[in-house]
Amino acid sequence: MGKFLNSKKASMLFKDDVESAYFVDKTALLDELIPVIDPGVRAGNALHREESSPGRSSKYICITRPRRFGKSMAANMIAAYFGKGRNTHSIFDNLAVSSRDWYQTHINQHNVIHIALNSLPADCTSYRQYIQRIHGRLMHDLIQAYPDAGIEEEDALWDALNDILEYEAEDVKFIFVLDEWDFIFHRDFVTDKDRSEYIDFLRNLLKDQPYVELAYMTGVLPIAKYSSGSELNMFLEYDMVTKKKFSEYFGFLDSEVDALFEVYLHNTANPEVSRENLCIWYDGYCTAAGKRLYNPRSVVCALTDNELSNYWTSSGPYDEIFYYIRNNIEDIRDDLVMMVSGGRAAIELLGYAATSQELSTKNQNYSAMVVYGLLTYEDGEVFIPNRELM
Repeated sequence: MGKFLNSKKASMLFKDDVESAYFVDKTALLDELIPVIDPGVRAGNALHREESSPGRSSKYICITRPRRFGKSMAANMIAAYFGKGRNTHSIFDNLAVSSRDWYQTHINQHNVIHIALNSLPADCTSYRQYIQRIHGRLMHDLIQAYPDAGIEEEDALWDALNDILEYEAEDVKFIFVLDEWDFIFHRDFVTDKDRSEYIDFLRNLLKDQPYVELAYMTGVLPIAKYSSGSELNMFLEYDMVTKKKFSEYFGFLDSEVDALFEVYLHNTANPEVSRENLCIWYDGYCTAAGKRLYNPRSVVCALTDNELSNYWTSSGPYDEIFYYIRNNIEDIRDDLVMMVSGGRAAIELLGYAATSQELSTKNQNYSAMVVYGLLTYEDGEVFIPNRELM
């Protein structure tokens, strides 16, 4: 067990989530990941498994969603299930995943490197401090776990991992769970040169490396926002609006909110929140699969507080967006006034990605606002999903 390698942290955090009053079981997400490391298992959840064919899936997966849509909980769940750091049967034995044929085969049987990339060292004022913390803590774990591999602290991480693969008697592979990959780009002290070095770091660590069993990465912004395309092109990216796969695992479905509301009525002496108002306030995010999703954090907060309120928090760099709203580029401000009244605006969604470094058109702005969770998209139009956002 280490700081990043087979750490106990993910299992402790996920256990807290499971034991909370308003927990929603999303462990069926593992159905999508198991075929990567076990080609004999068909991809997809139990309802769709027959539609898929056996075979190894891509081992590079990037999930992009607005903040507060359950990305970190899912990352903790993945690390807690696969990782060797702690016996997690007591957490998972009563969850949906325990019914799978492969459940016992893979639980706590893999080396997991789990890094919350939104953590900074104390008094961090430079990218160098940030990346040295990651390097130092992971290298310490590797030296402790593999003392005979001959690796040293000054080695590059990818060299150390390849040395472990070469010198250990059995093939040693690692599942990488990297949460909030784009966090560092939003820090004031990060320069364009730093961003380029960070992309190179991820490429060297993950791309074409034989020790990678699975690389699961999350973020708000798509990789294309900061990568020219080739550095991290091994990743398959899954957003909320254009990709059907993974859509049911982030955000709450109607049926899941129904179940939570029953718990709320049972637990609350004087309930002040109605089921209808939960829908009006927090529903409305559209997925490519044609489903509507609730903002999960807001639903849980409202039920916990017994109060409908605005729990939505900022989810990215908004300066560019607000600049163009203030200056009413292409009548954006007029469109937003119309949308606050319940209207919709037609746009050409730019691959659900604000890939431009500068937002200079209406389509770029609205595409960025969809990424950040300010707007949602359906049938060629954007609109404000619910009363909370209004």
